[in-house]
Amino acid sequence: MREAARATGRATDSGVTPRMMKDVLGNFGTGVTVVTALGPHGPIGFTCQTFASVSLTPPLVSICPARTSGTWAQIRDIGRFCINILTADHDALSDNFAISSSDGRNKFAGLEYISGPAGSPILPGVLAWVDCSLRAEYDGGDHTIVVADVLDLDTDFPDEDATNPLLYFRGDYLHRRGSEAEPA
Repeated sequence: MREAARATGRATDSGVTPRMMKDVLGNFGTGVTVVTALGPHGPIGFTCQTFASVSLTPPLVSICPARTSGTWAQIRDIGRFCINILTADHDALSDNFAISSSDGRNKFAGLEYISGPAGSPILPGVLAWVDCSLRAEYDGGDHTIVVADVLDLDTDFPDEDATNPLLYFRGDYLHRRGSEAEPA
């Protein structure tokens, strides 16, 4: 005999809240990237944890910057950017690029980088980088869904076991959470 379905979930009459989304979807670990471009006044960038491969043919990727991101607005106007995939020891770099630069702060101060094929900054020691051009944008609620053509890409670590990616899980970087968050 089949057991009766039991009610699960957290939504109430008021619907799904942002807190509920963070609490539940924070259980899906994501990699962390920094999206960079070369603007008219120098390099710019922001941290982005929503990144995915979309298509192999044609080569497409996607990012989802917040609608409130002034840096994305500038990068959109440039039309070309680089997605830098961070390593596990890049949490300080991620934190630096996650802070708003609306106060005029230079996120690249003291940071050496190289220029990618399309001119966008490739950050030091990244696991991999993807040089892109903007293809399309779509409404994604409080974020913008960006689809980009891949112009070029590479990894800076020829040995696949050389390092691990920076992972974000349950509101913090996985390696900071301690042993209770490490996979079995």
